[in-house]
Amino acid sequence: MPYSQVKVYSDGGHFIGVPYEPNPRAKNRRPHHEEVIEVQVPTEGVEPNMSVEELFDMAQNFADVHEKSAPPAVRQMTRKELFDELYMQTVDMKKRERKSYIVKEMLPYFKDGTSCRTFVEDNFARKHRNMICRRTRLWRKINHQRFNYFVTLTYADDKMTEEEFAKKLLNTLYHFSSRKGWLYIGAWERGGATNRLHFHGIFYIPKGTMSGEMEILRDFDTRKRRMQTVQQNTFFAKRFGRNEFRPIYHASEMPQAVKYLVKYIEKSGGKLIYSRGLYQYFVTDIMDEDIVCPYGLEDRKILLFDSFGCWIEGEYIGQVSPEVIKLLPKVT
Repeated sequence: MPYSQVKVYSDGGHFIGVPYEPNPRAKNRRPHHEEVIEVQVPTEGVEPNMSVEELFDMAQNFADVHEKSAPPAVRQMTRKELFDELYMQTVDMKKRERKSYIVKEMLPYFKDGTSCRTFVEDNFARKHRNMICRRTRLWRKINHQRFNYFVTLTYADDKMTEEEFAKKLLNTLYHFSSRKGWLYIGAWERGGATNRLHFHGIFYIPKGTMSGEMEILRDFDTRKRRMQTVQQNTFFAKRFGRNEFRPIYHASEMPQAVKYLVKYIEKSGGKLIYSRGLYQYFVTDIMDEDIVCPYGLEDRKILLFDSFGCWIEGEYIGQVSPEVIKLLPKVT
Protein backbone atom coordinates (compact mmCIF):
# COMPACT_ATOMS: atom_id res chain seq x y z
CA MET A 1 0.00 0.00 0.00
CA PRO A 2 1.52 3.37 -0.97
CA TYR A 3 2.10 6.04 1.67
CA SER A 4 0.82 9.56 1.05
CA GLN A 5 2.30 12.85 2.28
CA VAL A 6 5.52 11.28 3.57
CA LYS A 7 8.02 13.73 5.06
CA VAL A 8 11.48 12.74 3.79
CA TYR A 9 14.82 13.81 5.27
CA SER A 10 18.44 12.81 4.71
CA ASP A 11 20.66 11.49 7.51
CA GLY A 12 23.73 12.22 5.40
CA GLY A 13 23.81 8.85 3.66
CA HIS A 14 20.22 7.65 3.20
CA PHE A 15 16.74 9.02 2.73
CA ILE A 16 14.36 8.38 5.64
CA GLY A 17 10.58 8.76 5.32
CA VAL A 18 8.18 9.73 8.10
CA PRO A 19 4.64 8.61 7.09
CA TYR A 20 1.80 10.98 7.86
CA GLU A 21 -0.18 10.17 11.00
CA PRO A 22 -3.06 12.45 12.04
CA ASN A 23 -3.06 13.44 15.69
CA PRO A 24 -6.58 12.91 17.10
CA ARG A 25 -5.79 15.02 20.18
CA ALA A 26 -4.59 18.09 18.26
CA LYS A 27 -8.04 19.71 17.90
CA ASN A 28 -9.02 19.05 21.52
CA ARG A 29 -5.77 20.22 23.04
CA ARG A 30 -6.38 22.93 25.61
CA PRO A 31 -3.90 25.73 26.23
CA HIS A 32 -1.96 25.39 29.47
CA HIS A 33 -1.94 28.53 31.59
CA GLU A 34 0.85 28.74 34.13
CA GLU A 35 0.52 30.47 37.47
CA VAL A 36 2.01 33.96 37.59
CA ILE A 37 4.28 34.70 40.56
CA GLU A 38 5.87 37.88 41.90
CA VAL A 39 9.66 37.75 41.75
CA GLN A 40 11.80 40.24 43.64
CA VAL A 41 14.24 42.12 41.45
CA PRO A 42 17.79 41.17 42.57
CA THR A 43 20.05 43.83 44.01
CA GLU A 44 22.21 45.40 41.33
CA GLY A 45 25.71 43.98 41.28
CA VAL A 46 24.97 40.56 42.81
CA GLU A 47 26.67 37.79 40.89
CA PRO A 48 25.92 34.02 41.14
CA ASN A 49 29.48 33.20 42.28
CA MET A 50 29.89 36.11 44.68
CA SER A 51 31.37 35.04 48.01
CA VAL A 52 29.72 35.65 51.41
CA GLU A 53 32.38 38.22 52.28
CA GLU A 54 31.75 40.14 49.06
CA LEU A 55 28.01 40.11 49.67
CA PHE A 56 28.54 41.37 53.24
CA ASP A 57 30.82 44.20 52.09
CA MET A 58 28.37 45.23 49.41
CA ALA A 59 25.50 45.19 51.91
CA GLN A 60 27.52 47.34 54.34
CA ASN A 61 28.35 49.89 51.66
CA PHE A 62 24.75 49.99 50.55
CA ALA A 63 23.56 50.54 54.13
CA ASP A 64 26.01 53.41 54.63
CA VAL A 65 24.59 55.27 51.65
CA HIS A 66 20.92 54.35 52.03
CA GLU A 67 19.80 54.32 55.64
CA LYS A 68 16.18 53.87 54.66
CA SER A 69 15.77 51.55 51.70
CA ALA A 70 12.67 51.44 49.54
CA PRO A 71 10.61 48.24 49.30
CA PRO A 72 12.13 45.80 46.79
CA ALA A 73 10.73 45.96 43.27
CA VAL A 74 8.91 42.92 41.93
CA ARG A 75 8.24 41.45 38.52
CA GLN A 76 5.35 39.28 37.47
CA MET A 77 6.39 36.12 35.61
CA THR A 78 5.83 32.37 35.55
CA ARG A 79 8.10 29.85 37.27
CA LYS A 80 9.17 28.59 33.84
CA GLU A 81 10.21 32.10 32.78
CA LEU A 82 12.17 32.51 36.00
CA PHE A 83 13.90 29.16 35.44
CA ASP A 84 14.85 30.12 31.86
CA GLU A 85 16.29 33.42 33.11
CA LEU A 86 18.38 31.73 35.80
CA TYR A 87 19.44 29.02 33.36
CA MET A 88 20.93 31.63 31.01
CA GLN A 89 22.61 33.53 33.87
CA THR A 90 24.44 30.38 35.02
CA VAL A 91 25.63 29.16 31.63
CA ASP A 92 29.29 29.10 32.71
CA MET A 93 28.68 27.01 35.85
CA LYS A 94 29.18 23.28 36.13
CA LYS A 95 25.98 21.23 35.98
CA ARG A 96 25.75 20.30 39.68
CA GLU A 97 26.64 23.82 40.82
CA ARG A 98 24.18 25.24 38.33
CA LYS A 99 21.30 23.09 39.62
CA SER A 100 22.05 23.94 43.24
CA TYR A 101 22.07 27.65 42.53
CA ILE A 102 18.78 27.56 40.59
CA VAL A 103 17.08 25.48 43.30
CA LYS A 104 18.20 27.97 45.95
CA GLU A 105 16.91 30.94 43.94
CA MET A 106 13.55 29.31 43.14
CA LEU A 107 12.87 27.77 46.55
CA PRO A 108 10.88 30.80 47.88
CA TYR A 109 8.30 30.27 45.12
CA PHE A 110 7.43 26.66 46.06
CA LYS A 111 5.65 25.18 49.08
CA ASP A 112 8.56 22.81 49.87
CA GLY A 113 12.02 21.77 48.73
CA THR A 114 10.87 18.54 47.10
CA SER A 115 8.49 20.24 44.67
CA CYS A 116 11.16 22.85 43.85
CA ARG A 117 13.84 20.24 43.09
CA THR A 118 11.36 18.21 41.00
CA PHE A 119 10.48 21.32 38.99
CA VAL A 120 14.15 22.15 38.39
CA GLU A 121 14.98 18.57 37.37
CA ASP A 122 12.03 18.48 34.94
CA ASN A 123 13.11 21.74 33.34
CA PHE A 124 16.72 20.64 33.01
CA ALA A 125 15.34 17.59 31.17
CA ARG A 126 13.24 19.95 29.01
CA LYS A 127 16.33 21.98 28.11
CA HIS A 128 18.18 18.77 27.23
CA ARG A 129 15.35 17.55 24.95
CA ASN A 130 15.15 20.95 23.28
CA MET A 131 18.90 20.91 22.67
CA ILE A 132 18.67 17.48 21.01
CA CYS A 133 15.78 18.69 18.84
CA ARG A 134 17.72 21.80 17.77
CA ARG A 135 20.78 19.72 16.92
CA THR A 136 18.66 17.24 14.94
CA ARG A 137 16.92 20.06 13.08
CA LEU A 138 20.29 21.65 12.31
CA TRP A 139 21.76 18.50 10.75
CA ARG A 140 18.62 17.75 8.74
CA LYS A 141 18.72 21.22 7.22
CA ILE A 142 22.45 20.85 6.52
CA ASN A 143 22.12 17.43 4.84
CA HIS A 144 19.74 18.85 2.22
CA GLN A 145 22.22 21.53 1.10
CA ARG A 146 25.75 21.87 -0.23
CA PHE A 147 27.39 24.60 1.80
CA ASN A 148 30.63 25.94 0.36
CA TYR A 149 31.96 28.49 2.90
CA PHE A 150 32.53 28.77 6.63
CA VAL A 151 32.30 32.49 7.38
CA THR A 152 33.34 34.60 10.37
CA LEU A 153 32.34 38.27 10.54
CA THR A 154 33.81 40.37 13.36
CA TYR A 155 32.46 43.59 14.85
CA ALA A 156 34.63 46.67 14.29
CA ASP A 157 33.94 49.42 16.84
CA ASP A 158 35.38 52.13 14.59
CA LYS A 159 32.58 51.66 12.05
CA MET A 160 29.37 51.46 14.09
CA THR A 161 27.84 50.33 17.37
CA GLU A 162 27.20 46.66 18.17
CA GLU A 163 23.47 47.15 17.69
CA GLU A 164 24.00 48.72 14.26
CA PHE A 165 26.44 45.97 13.32
CA ALA A 166 23.98 43.17 14.17
CA LYS A 167 21.04 44.89 12.48
CA LYS A 168 22.85 45.91 9.29
CA LEU A 169 24.65 42.58 8.90
CA LEU A 170 21.47 40.52 9.19
CA ASN A 171 19.70 42.93 6.83
CA THR A 172 22.47 42.51 4.25
CA LEU A 173 22.38 38.72 4.54
CA TYR A 174 18.57 38.76 4.24
CA HIS A 175 18.77 40.70 0.96
CA PHE A 176 21.54 38.44 -0.38
CA SER A 177 19.38 35.43 0.47
CA SER A 178 16.25 36.74 -1.27
CA ARG A 179 17.97 38.34 -4.28
CA LYS A 180 21.03 36.14 -4.89
CA GLY A 181 20.02 32.78 -3.49
CA TRP A 182 22.46 32.74 -0.55
CA LEU A 183 21.73 30.20 2.18
CA TYR A 184 23.24 30.34 5.66
CA ILE A 185 23.02 29.03 9.21
CA GLY A 186 24.75 31.19 11.79
CA ALA A 187 25.14 32.11 15.43
CA TRP A 188 26.34 35.11 17.43
CA GLU A 189 29.30 34.58 19.73
CA ARG A 190 31.62 36.73 21.84
CA GLY A 191 35.36 36.21 21.86
CA GLY A 192 36.63 34.67 25.09
CA ALA A 193 39.51 37.10 25.62
CA THR A 194 38.25 40.26 23.93
CA ASN A 195 34.47 39.83 24.38
CA ARG A 196 34.19 41.11 20.81
CA LEU A 197 31.01 40.17 18.95
CA HIS A 198 31.33 37.65 16.09
CA PHE A 199 28.94 36.03 13.65
CA HIS A 200 29.91 32.48 12.68
CA GLY A 201 28.06 30.68 9.92
CA ILE A 202 28.10 28.11 7.16
CA PHE A 203 27.07 29.55 3.80
CA TYR A 204 26.00 28.37 0.38
CA ILE A 205 26.98 31.13 -2.05
CA PRO A 206 25.99 30.36 -5.67
CA LYS A 207 28.68 30.87 -8.28
CA GLY A 208 28.82 34.42 -9.61
CA THR A 209 26.83 35.98 -6.74
CA MET A 210 29.70 37.06 -4.48
CA SER A 211 29.83 40.84 -3.95
CA GLY A 212 33.24 42.46 -3.79
CA GLU A 213 36.54 40.64 -4.31
CA MET A 214 38.43 38.02 -2.34
CA GLU A 215 41.81 39.11 -0.98
CA ILE A 216 44.48 37.27 1.00
CA LEU A 217 45.16 38.85 4.38
CA ARG A 218 48.25 37.84 6.38
CA ASP A 219 48.63 38.99 9.98
CA PHE A 220 49.54 37.84 13.49
CA ASP A 221 47.03 35.78 15.49
CA THR A 222 47.44 36.95 19.11
CA ARG A 223 45.47 33.99 20.48
CA LYS A 224 47.52 31.29 18.70
CA ARG A 225 50.70 33.42 18.75
CA ARG A 226 51.60 32.80 15.15
CA MET A 227 51.16 34.27 11.69
CA GLN A 228 47.99 33.32 9.84
CA THR A 229 46.61 33.70 6.33
CA VAL A 230 42.90 34.29 5.79
CA GLN A 231 40.72 34.93 2.76
CA GLN A 232 38.77 38.15 3.25
CA ASN A 233 35.94 39.69 1.22
CA THR A 234 36.38 43.38 0.38
CA PHE A 235 32.62 44.12 0.36
CA PHE A 236 32.15 42.98 3.95
CA ALA A 237 35.52 44.38 5.08
CA LYS A 238 34.58 47.89 3.93
CA ARG A 239 31.11 47.84 5.52
CA PHE A 240 31.53 45.71 8.63
CA GLY A 241 35.20 45.06 9.35
CA ARG A 242 37.39 42.00 9.53
CA ASN A 243 36.01 38.80 8.04
CA GLU A 244 37.07 35.36 6.85
CA PHE A 245 35.56 33.28 4.05
CA ARG A 246 36.99 29.78 4.40
CA PRO A 247 36.06 27.49 1.47
CA ILE A 248 34.50 24.07 2.20
CA TYR A 249 35.78 21.80 -0.55
CA HIS A 250 34.36 18.45 0.55
CA ALA A 251 31.44 17.12 2.62
CA SER A 252 33.91 15.54 5.06
CA GLU A 253 34.86 19.07 6.19
CA MET A 254 31.31 19.86 7.31
CA PRO A 255 31.48 18.32 10.83
CA GLN A 256 34.36 20.60 11.74
CA ALA A 257 32.64 23.61 10.18
CA VAL A 258 29.45 22.90 12.14
CA LYS A 259 31.37 22.44 15.40
CA TYR A 260 30.99 26.10 16.39
CA LEU A 261 27.24 26.03 15.84
CA VAL A 262 26.64 22.78 17.73
CA LYS A 263 28.86 23.96 20.60
CA TYR A 264 26.88 27.19 20.79
CA ILE A 265 23.43 25.58 21.06
CA GLU A 266 24.60 22.86 23.46
CA LYS A 267 26.35 25.23 25.85
CA SER A 268 23.91 28.11 26.08
CA GLY A 269 20.70 26.82 24.52
CA GLY A 270 20.83 29.76 22.16
CA LYS A 271 18.94 29.97 18.90
CA LEU A 272 20.53 29.68 15.49
CA ILE A 273 19.82 32.08 12.64
CA TYR A 274 18.49 30.38 9.53
CA SER A 275 18.04 31.94 6.11
CA ARG A 276 14.94 31.35 4.05
CA GLY A 277 15.00 28.31 1.78
CA LEU A 278 16.38 25.87 4.35
CA TYR A 279 14.10 22.94 5.09
CA GLN A 280 14.09 19.74 7.16
CA TYR A 281 11.81 17.65 4.94
CA PHE A 282 10.38 17.48 1.46
CA VAL A 283 6.96 15.89 1.07
CA THR A 284 6.08 13.17 -1.43
CA ASP A 285 3.95 10.06 -1.85
CA ILE A 286 5.96 6.83 -1.61
CA MET A 287 5.25 3.55 -3.42
CA ASP A 288 5.76 0.14 -1.78
CA GLU A 289 8.52 -0.88 -4.19
CA ASP A 290 10.63 2.13 -3.08
CA ILE A 291 10.75 1.05 0.58
CA VAL A 292 13.73 -0.94 1.83
CA CYS A 293 12.34 -1.72 5.31
CA PRO A 294 10.71 -0.16 8.38
CA TYR A 295 13.10 1.97 10.40
CA GLY A 296 13.50 3.66 13.75
CA LEU A 297 11.70 3.48 17.07
CA GLU A 298 8.67 1.17 16.83
CA ASP A 299 9.19 1.08 13.05
CA ARG A 300 7.48 4.44 12.67
CA LYS A 301 9.79 5.48 9.83
CA ILE A 302 10.75 3.88 6.50
CA LEU A 303 14.15 3.51 4.90
CA LEU A 304 14.00 4.39 1.18
CA PHE A 305 16.04 3.26 -1.81
CA ASP A 306 18.43 5.89 -3.14
CA SER A 307 16.51 6.05 -6.45
CA PHE A 308 12.93 6.21 -5.16
CA GLY A 309 10.22 7.91 -7.17
CA CYS A 310 8.48 11.11 -6.12
CA TRP A 311 4.72 11.59 -6.52
CA ILE A 312 2.22 14.35 -5.74
CA GLU A 313 -1.49 13.39 -5.63
CA GLY A 314 -1.02 10.53 -8.07
CA GLU A 315 1.18 12.47 -10.49
CA TYR A 316 4.71 11.12 -11.02
CA ILE A 317 7.24 13.95 -10.67
CA GLY A 318 10.43 11.94 -11.25
CA GLN A 319 13.19 9.99 -9.60
CA VAL A 320 14.58 11.75 -6.53
CA SER A 321 17.22 14.35 -7.45
CA PRO A 322 18.00 17.97 -6.55
CA GLU A 323 15.94 19.13 -9.54
CA VAL A 324 12.91 17.02 -8.56
CA ILE A 325 13.14 17.99 -4.88
CA LYS A 326 12.87 21.66 -5.88
CA LEU A 327 9.36 20.89 -7.24
CA LEU A 328 8.11 19.22 -4.07
CA PRO A 329 6.46 20.81 -1.01
CA LYS A 330 8.81 21.54 1.88
CA VAL A 331 8.55 21.53 5.68
CA THR A 332 10.91 23.77 7.64
